[in-house]
Amino acid sequence: MDTDGTHDGQAMQRGHVLRPTTPPPVPAHVPPPSAPPKPVHAPAVVPSLGDWAGVPRPQAEPGVWRFGHEPRKEEAAEAATDRSLLSGAVISFLACVLLWSLLTNNYIPYADVPLKLFTPRDWWEFGGGAADHRGRAALQAYELLLTGALVFWFSRLGSWGLAFERLVAARGSGARVAGAAAVSLFVAMLLATRTLPADDLLFSHLPYPELSRAAKRTVNLLFVVLYGPVVYLFLRLAGWRGPRGRSAPQATAAAAAPAGPGAQHPPADDPAGWPQLRVAGLGDVAERLEAEAGGGRMNDVDYARIRRAWDSVRVDPSRMRAFADAVRDKGAAACVHPSGARDLPVRAARHDLLARQVLLGTVEDGARNPYSRRGTSLALAPDVLGTSLLAVGPSGTGKTRQLVRPVVESLSLQALAGQAAVVAVGAAGAQLGPDAAFDVVVRVGDPASVYDLDLYGGATDPDEAATLLAEAFVGDVHGIDVRRAATALAQLLGPFRAAYDRFPTVPELRELLDQVPTAFDALRRDLAGQHAMLRELDARARQHGAPADPGPALADRVALLDRPAFAGFFDTTGQGRPFSLRALEHPIRVRVDLPERGHADASRMLARLLLAQFNAAAAARTDRSLFAFLAFDDASHTLTAETVRGVQRLRSAHAGVLLTLRTLDDVPEALRTPLLGAVGCRMAFSGVTTWDGKRFAEAWGTEWVETRDVTHRTVFADQPLTRLMHSFRKLVTGKAVTTDAVTVRQVERERWSASDLAHAVPPGHAVLSLTSVRGERAAPLLVRLAGTS
Repeated sequence: MDTDGTHDGQAMQRGHVLRPTTPPPVPAHVPPPSAPPKPVHAPAVVPSLGDWAGVPRPQAEPGVWRFGHEPRKEEAAEAATDRSLLSGAVISFLACVLLWSLLTNNYIPYADVPLKLFTPRDWWEFGGGAADHRGRAALQAYELLLTGALVFWFSRLGSWGLAFERLVAARGSGARVAGAAAVSLFVAMLLATRTLPADDLLFSHLPYPELSRAAKRTVNLLFVVLYGPVVYLFLRLAGWRGPRGRSAPQATAAAAAPAGPGAQHPPADDPAGWPQLRVAGLGDVAERLEAEAGGGRMNDVDYARIRRAWDSVRVDPSRMRAFADAVRDKGAAACVHPSGARDLPVRAARHDLLARQVLLGTVEDGARNPYSRRGTSLALAPDVLGTSLLAVGPSGTGKTRQLVRPVVESLSLQALAGQAAVVAVGAAGAQLGPDAAFDVVVRVGDPASVYDLDLYGGATDPDEAATLLAEAFVGDVHGIDVRRAATALAQLLGPFRAAYDRFPTVPELRELLDQVPTAFDALRRDLAGQHAMLRELDARARQHGAPADPGPALADRVALLDRPAFAGFFDTTGQGRPFSLRALEHPIRVRVDLPERGHADASRMLARLLLAQFNAAAAARTDRSLFAFLAFDDASHTLTAETVRGVQRLRSAHAGVLLTLRTLDDVPEALRTPLLGAVGCRMAFSGVTTWDGKRFAEAWGTEWVETRDVTHRTVFADQPLTRLMHSFRKLVTGKAVTTDAVTVRQVERERWSASDLAHAVPPGHAVLSLTSVRGERAAPLLVRLAGTS
């Protein structure tokens, strides 16, 4: 349980997964290590583990950085200008005063009919006037009600509140208080001068003789009732929000206050308190992990790794005891990765291991992007990388630094947490991460390399090994049938494995393809009595030299690997330390350095071989709980028809690839459209050509947009006076009198045209579309790349 099963499996027993390149020295007498030091280039501001784990991560569209994400509010209407706000407020105020004056002076007939319909008839005289004090009080209350309705309606119509905030309050607290005082004094003046009948309504109908001694107290109370709303109006306009509306700093300080003595445990929903362990009855285990986190001995990788280990316990409860013992013994170092590493030595990007995301940049806040995504952070996770990603951009646009490196780093952290297996392939010297960040580093062509590359991908079936080799050797050669090449190789690999229980080395394979007599005769002698294998060998001998024989082409390609620089590599005799992609069932971190500078053709052939082996190994995994990923820093001349079809099948195998190209011209013409259709995520960096942009524009399709066409038409007047005015205006301004005709229509246009992709994408930006393994899609977004933000 201490390794969470990562040491098991057939591949490791065969020696395909070996110890890390730089294993950490941990003597037996040294106690479990504390939390690893902060990586060199980790983000400067790092919250505590409890704060980090407690930040909400709501579900969102593909590519949204979920850490603390808040959905953007609906698009607001176009903001009015200060001039229009002022004019609207003044005009609506004057209209309100005019209508109120007409109502109160009885210039609008039948305005009091609703009041008389709902009051007793004995309150009113025959002519319509009030019969007694009850009718007068009803009229005064009705007048106040109409006044309030008018003020409410015209204030909404003229946006008085917005006008006060924009024109007065925005100029400072002093202006806000002065404006509030002016409004309050105006209302108080209307009450004091009895322009509004509130004073008469409250004081004219009191039975003063009956109140006797309580009259003065009642009058004072009514004064409070009358002028209390005026004071409240002043306070609200001045910025007071009541006892519940305390400022944000006060609320934050109250929330951050330490708990009292009675608070022994964190809240039940606090993830840093490991409530799931407490519910399962492992309170002491939860206490140990909580103490590790509180003492700073647990980092985000430890938290994610132990959570995954607990998920495996929930699936298989028989492992609970081993899990509990491991945590009690080693704390945050329990269930550690086989390498012993608990973090990367360097982090070049920002990661969230709970959401399994890496931050790439920010969506531009512009009209080219959907409103809901503008200004949001963009991130990649296995749910979108599982559909594979194709990135195209010229050299120097930051494909390695701002895309490949952060993605590889994120999956390496997930591998340490037992969630992924990653293989990064690039030219020697590519900045894909330090050696200490990987378990296996294969430097092809470097005599100092600790590990070798398994040319046959760990296959034991000669036909399977022949298919992979044929795809790598002649998959890019026009006019050669890959299936015939695979058959030719199988006719040699099968007999050789039957004779020697292994596959041939590169020099031996080259001799067999060249039909060297000594090699053939020796193989025949060792196959004595194995008639089926001798028949295969005879068939290869008969086909050698035929017009359509793929043997010479295969021999030429094998000769690229049979060079002094590769002496000792691709060994199959058991003397080397080969790495095989069959190890993808384990949380392993691998980097393969190809000798691109001195052996470009051999490097491209090996890249094709790695891609073919990855497609086969990912699909053949029995345990697909780990996300398998292959990242190519440069996939030029790597893709073939069969590997493109294999890439499309990876999403169902919980795997994906990252392919970067300088231009789509590095892919055969017949494969460009299938490649764009096979990947779910497409990324165009700044500086792509219009030819490449055309392919992306076709892949992204069109959308319906609203267009506005403005037509200027000259006005021809018929009346003499109007013509005279128009002539005078033209004489003064120098322009004819025109009128504008606006036509609004829906048209279908490309989301991003080839010209826009070639010329409208600023440096340091890229246009990226995403598709999740569940089929969710994100439209092409213009992203400002900032992998180190």
